[in-house]
Amino acid sequence: MSITREAIWAAAPSTTRGSPTPLSSDSKGQRIAYASNKSVFVRSIDNPSEAKQYTQHTAQTTVARFSPSGYYVASGDVTGSVRVWDAHGAENSKGEYHIIAGRINDLAWDGDSQRIIAVGDGKERFGHCITADSGNSVGEISGHSSQINCVSIRQQRPLRAATGSDDTSLCFFHGAPFKFNTSVRGKHDKFIYGTQFSPDGDWLVSVGSDRRIWLYDGKTGEAVKQIGEGEHKGSIFGVSWAPDSKKFVTCSGDQTVRIWDVDSEKCLQTWRMGDEGSVSVQHQQVGVTWPAGRSDGLIISIDLGGNLNYFQEGKEKLVKVVRGHQKAITAAAVSQDSKTLWTGSYDGRAQAWDLNSGAAEPIDGEAHSNYVAGIAASQDGRIYSVGWDDTLRTIDAAQRSSLGNAVKTGGQPKGVAVAMVGGKPHTLVATVSGLITYANGSEVGKQSLPSSPTCLAASGDLVAVGCEDKLVRILKASSASKFEAVAELKESTQIISTVAFAPSGKHLAVGLSNGKIFVYSNSSGSWALETNRWSAHTGRVTTIAWSPDSRKAASGSLDTNVMVWSLADPGKRVKALNAHQEGVGGVAWADNERVVSCGADAAVKLWAVDGVP
Repeated sequence: MSITREAIWAAAPSTTRGSPTPLSSDSKGQRIAYASNKSVFVRSIDNPSEAKQYTQHTAQTTVARFSPSGYYVASGDVTGSVRVWDAHGAENSKGEYHIIAGRINDLAWDGDSQRIIAVGDGKERFGHCITADSGNSVGEISGHSSQINCVSIRQQRPLRAATGSDDTSLCFFHGAPFKFNTSVRGKHDKFIYGTQFSPDGDWLVSVGSDRRIWLYDGKTGEAVKQIGEGEHKGSIFGVSWAPDSKKFVTCSGDQTVRIWDVDSEKCLQTWRMGDEGSVSVQHQQVGVTWPAGRSDGLIISIDLGGNLNYFQEGKEKLVKVVRGHQKAITAAAVSQDSKTLWTGSYDGRAQAWDLNSGAAEPIDGEAHSNYVAGIAASQDGRIYSVGWDDTLRTIDAAQRSSLGNAVKTGGQPKGVAVAMVGGKPHTLVATVSGLITYANGSEVGKQSLPSSPTCLAASGDLVAVGCEDKLVRILKASSASKFEAVAELKESTQIISTVAFAPSGKHLAVGLSNGKIFVYSNSSGSWALETNRWSAHTGRVTTIAWSPDSRKAASGSLDTNVMVWSLADPGKRVKALNAHQEGVGGVAWADNERVVSCGADAAVKLWAVDGVP
């Protein structure tokens, strides 16, 4: 018996409004690296579902940069810690170094892949230069009076480095060891957000919130010329050179990505995201990279919504968009045809994932304004979601769009399910006050319960409700406003955190806050405990899903693990340890051999399950 990871449909980059988001590509143009929540993801550019996740940081990550050799990645977080690790294994740390007493904003490697400069918002200093293998000091980063936003190291000798700061100055360093040489002032009059040496070392470029682009001599640091005056209408958050050192690309809060020619000083091409004439905060472009080692002119940018936008030089239209969640995924469900995974996250965003390709699509129309508490798929091609904005929303699965206005639930929803009432699907929502029944977007019935619900599941006309009094109540829906009591399951001594019916309707799994799972069977006409041996989780069970053949179940927990259980052999299980950093938010089955999981790291992962009876 085994469970192996087939794919990571990675989380989207973490972005902050008004701040640049660094994006790094390796020297061969095959992979990109970026920070997301407390993880760093390394993704294939051509096949984004091929990804690796680095999870050794204990705080919010801020930046990740490939070494020129491509073998290592250096990443920083908000505590001032920098970690160097294997870019291929994504698990093995080469070193951890505490650089400054505050957020790391940017990192740069020298051409030998031996030295790293890390800069940010510190207390006593704003940056430092160390060796990658031992963390020894090889220079001081001085000359600034405010936080440093960006850094770049010239890849040729003589070694040079440049830093840009909130104090509007660009400092130039000679190395190694790196020592302050000159400070260029008066070129930018606002924050400097990006700086980069050209691949051939001849040029240095800087950009910032004053919308200016300045070019400097790569060896001396002397300002040579300003280009593109007035063309960008918003802060310029990122800059990246073309492999030939003759062009570079910038991205801006004005929703545009632009290619510039150094010699002619002209803008060669502009892409604008969003509808023409409209202003959308989510379409602000906050990071960009022009991958080296490629001949197809590919450029990748990040927008504020965390989407990775693929552009190709010479093509007017966007080539591809790679989407994902930026915040913890809190609910998941697979459509009735088992082709699409529907997910909802902490920030209210909903996505539809193709279970074959791993590509995500956004849901058109209004979304929840915060935490998505539950998602359920109906036989009629509709998806229902509830959120902590106290609303029920309906999605047309075929059109990938919200239907009508949100329906108020009258209380905080604990879960949503679809039950058959009178032969027709009805939507049930559990709130603090009881069960509410909806049909065609309208409330058609209410049912009070002796104790407030904590979770909800349905199969046919049967409904299971976990309650705060530690009982599971099984009800039969005889009409939209009348639910008859069938059984009360009393074995639990802990709060019931999740319930799930098998597709056959003959088994019910009950997950508890202490990590145990009870399984009940109604094969004899009355509900009875079948096994209490599913008890390997060490934290709250957040989600349970049964396989389509009703023989196996997958569970996820706050202990970060995903486990697969079998009714044929209840004492055995297979487990994916540390499946999701900080907890699992949802599990579902793509088919009888594949499990999909998602969690607080905002990633979706596909697992192959083998040998479970």
